[in-house]
Amino acid sequence: MNQVQMGENHTFVFCAPIDSTVKMESLLNGCKGRGLIWRNTRYITSTVLKESYWPADTSLPLNDWTVAQVLREVTAEVPDRIALVKGVADPAKRRRWTYSQLLADSERVASALLTKFKPGERIAVWAPNEVEWVLIEFGCAIAGVTLVTVNPALREKELDYLLRQSEAAGMFLVDEYRGYNMLEAVTNVRKNLPLLREVIRFADFEEFMNSGSESAIFPVVKPEDPFVIMYTSGTTGKSKGAILHNKGITNSTKFMAERAGMEVGGVWVNVMPLVHMGGCGFAVLGTLQQRGTHVLVNAFDPGLFLELIEKERGSFALLVPTMVEAILNHPDRKKYNLSTFKSLLSGASKVEPYLVRRVKEELGCGMSIVCGQTEMHGGTTQTHLDDSPEDQAETIGQPYPHIEVKIADPATGEVLPLGMDGEICCRGYQTMIGYYNMPEQTEATLKDDGWLHSGDIGSMDERGFIKIKGRLKDMIIRGGVNIYPSEVESLLRDHPQVAEIAVVGMPDEYWGEQVTALIIPTSFDDLPTESELTEYCKANMAGFKRPRNWYFVKEFPKTAAGKIQKFKLQEMVKNGEVQQNTNLTQI
Repeated sequence: MNQVQMGENHTFVFCAPIDSTVKMESLLNGCKGRGLIWRNTRYITSTVLKESYWPADTSLPLNDWTVAQVLREVTAEVPDRIALVKGVADPAKRRRWTYSQLLADSERVASALLTKFKPGERIAVWAPNEVEWVLIEFGCAIAGVTLVTVNPALREKELDYLLRQSEAAGMFLVDEYRGYNMLEAVTNVRKNLPLLREVIRFADFEEFMNSGSESAIFPVVKPEDPFVIMYTSGTTGKSKGAILHNKGITNSTKFMAERAGMEVGGVWVNVMPLVHMGGCGFAVLGTLQQRGTHVLVNAFDPGLFLELIEKERGSFALLVPTMVEAILNHPDRKKYNLSTFKSLLSGASKVEPYLVRRVKEELGCGMSIVCGQTEMHGGTTQTHLDDSPEDQAETIGQPYPHIEVKIADPATGEVLPLGMDGEICCRGYQTMIGYYNMPEQTEATLKDDGWLHSGDIGSMDERGFIKIKGRLKDMIIRGGVNIYPSEVESLLRDHPQVAEIAVVGMPDEYWGEQVTALIIPTSFDDLPTESELTEYCKANMAGFKRPRNWYFVKEFPKTAAGKIQKFKLQEMVKNGEVQQNTNLTQI
């Protein structure tokens, strides 16, 4: 066993085979970023952190990159490798782009953009996963215009807000999505949006690509320049547009792909929506930087996913836990050859230990869990492929390279002792530029000292692994005691008569706040009584945490991304729009 000290907070321990002749220098180089050294060598990080603060790990290079620069460099290295595949069900209709073709078409898009827009203007995309989306993303990067992602599930009023707030000069869209007439919606809102000069249909995309000049001169784009404005989901009010820069999104997605096991030249079968970081960030740019092939799927279908893994030799994917379950439980799964599938990345909700074990045992691939936020260019912490199933399930891993992370007292910002709950704060190159046209909200989140306050409550152990407890704004303070709704929700979610649960704090004259639960039952014909739920909580949690007010509802107000809008629930309880006890209520 060899031990090496790397700064005052970290000691690395290497356990190599007895007959190993590998030198310590090779061990250190192999372990940068905590990757596996070789198949029969185990790598362990010893735990010597003295407080809830992770100093920036600078062992891996941080690159001054732009998205366009990466695309050109990868194309120069592997011009004939397949870069993009339209992953549709009919193999005969799976269009393919080599890297040289992808760059050429992206430059055609950029040239056309520059005939209508100036660098720095904002261009919205309102569409599901289509290959044109990817070409627009790269075209915007080359032309120096800022991409604005718009969820195709939004409706007219929500669209109006995003286009108005982002001051979009142009937009691309599909005519309809899941039966909704998007073209009509844009026509309606455009009347009151004087800054929106151009609306381009995907149906006219080829004509648009041909409208540029072959001799176009592309602008110089700097690593710190804006690349995309991505809107938060709006669970606590109006959505905020986080301005993300080229350097942040290229480096963070590279660190993500490497830690998750996306091999160089691998094939990423992508079912995540391009409107979110998991799609246009992780999948598009993570694949690019690993010189891989991006198989773009319009929407998740477990059967199609399995077929694409087999036929396209897929080696990697990002899947939320419900998708993983659907694939594992697919009746025809064993009929497919999944031998090329090496690893997958998951997140967005808790991943149970049994799921990690099933992935390894039944799919034969590794698994990594990522956590982060839009304001930090996606992921900030991630587990490693060789972490235990318990660490995969109970923690969100260790921080990415080149960023500092602390668990801070929400009131003072001071670093807290190990194991104590506080606000997760990050500092480094990954922080956003700010919220577009929202200086007050930016100041509240991104402080002058460089620390970005995530609003998430969590704790850090002596290894630097972080556990997340919930949102700071969701935290309930009852009689001076902090209560995390996620803990209460996790318990009640296991009750056999509870289908969905949301726990919020409501004003109380004596306690300050009172724990309030809103439940969607598994059946309205067999509702649990308030006393039954109370007794269930008493038997399984501390008395101060259990809800005192109970409501049964049919549905929750949610964002387009599917997140429960708790502020709306609080408003409805306050306004008497929901009734206490077991009266059936429609929200």
